[in-house]
Amino acid sequence: MRKIYLAGVLSAYLFASCAGHSEHAHDDAHEHEHAQELHEGHEEHEGHDEHEHEHEGHEHEEAGHDHAKAGEVVFHDERAKAIGLLVRKVEPTTFTEVIKTGGQIQAAQGDESVVVATIPGVVTLSGLPFVDGTAVKKGETILSIASKSLSQGDVAARTKAAYETAKREYERMAQLVDDKIVSLKDFEQARLNYENARAAYEALADKRTEKGVAVVAPIGGYLKSLLVKEGDYVTVGQPLATISRDGRLMMRADVPARYYRSLPDIRTANFKMPYDTTVYRLEDLKGRLLSYGRASGGAGFYVPVTFELDNRGGLIPGSFVEIYLLTRPLENVLSVPTSALIEEQGIYSVYVRVHEEHYRKQEVTLGASDGANVQILSGLSAGDEVVTRGAYQIKLSSASNAIPAHTHHH
Repeated sequence: MRKIYLAGVLSAYLFASCAGHSEHAHDDAHEHEHAQELHEGHEEHEGHDEHEHEHEGHEHEEAGHDHAKAGEVVFHDERAKAIGLLVRKVEPTTFTEVIKTGGQIQAAQGDESVVVATIPGVVTLSGLPFVDGTAVKKGETILSIASKSLSQGDVAARTKAAYETAKREYERMAQLVDDKIVSLKDFEQARLNYENARAAYEALADKRTEKGVAVVAPIGGYLKSLLVKEGDYVTVGQPLATISRDGRLMMRADVPARYYRSLPDIRTANFKMPYDTTVYRLEDLKGRLLSYGRASGGAGFYVPVTFELDNRGGLIPGSFVEIYLLTRPLENVLSVPTSALIEEQGIYSVYVRVHEEHYRKQEVTLGASDGANVQILSGLSAGDEVVTRGAYQIKLSSASNAIPAHTHHH
């Protein structure tokens, strides 16, 4: 009986021990699973937060682009300063009606001289490179005329001999007329022959050189045209060259007849060379209107209008020019410099600054132009800020800097 009791106690102890160990293992497993769930939940929460932050950043980036409209061009201030970009606010101002025509620069009256040959002979050009447009000084040798090889002999030598003969004859006649041996009429003829021979000799005496008789410039200026070449034979009185002063010039505008009634309204003019963008203003050259008249041209009827001006810009007589005749004033006109215009297949545009570093291309309709500025009929409003220098550079960068409408793909 006692053995049975001990066996029962031992069995109960073993059962309790196994049950306790099983419960402890279960609790450990439960705690491990709970910790794993917390860890996974934390990772999921962090991933969710990261996605939300990324989404918020993207929304912020979208908000940064909302203020730039489609079609605008970004041109940063650094680049603008580098190219000297200029912007001007367009305001209503006074403009003028313009008659655009063509014309020519001419030498002013009395400012041109034709050099002629004083003796017959063969032309020898000086060692200097005299060509059309060469500057010359008064008294400077342009060419020489040699006559030694001519059949009639050296003209300069013959002129000297004729002078010496006429002088001796005059002196002899002067003595005889006092003694009443010769008539007063014969004496006067001898005196006239002497004076003519002396004038001819003195005209050549200080111009004789080894190459012949020097031909010098009678005025200072520039060689407008050299009419002979090396080795040419010339006769007395034949034109050799034309020299023009470079002080005052004349400008002749050939105006179509349909503008005849507007001629009294002409006040001044602007002009430019066809190959240059520089616009000359008569006011800057002390220019003034001389006259306008009526003439018949070869191709039809036109009216010549003539101005006088200073030659301060290296203008050359004979040059053809584009002329803008300025007539009656026009009030409250919007205009921009011609440098602001961009032309594409006959369509004109300007660039307008919409705000800092952002520009928009704006098509415009043009009116009259005075060469420097052009009237804007439509496309701009008062207060618009127009690029007046650097528009072409903005055009070149527009392909890469144009801001399209923003689209977001998830």
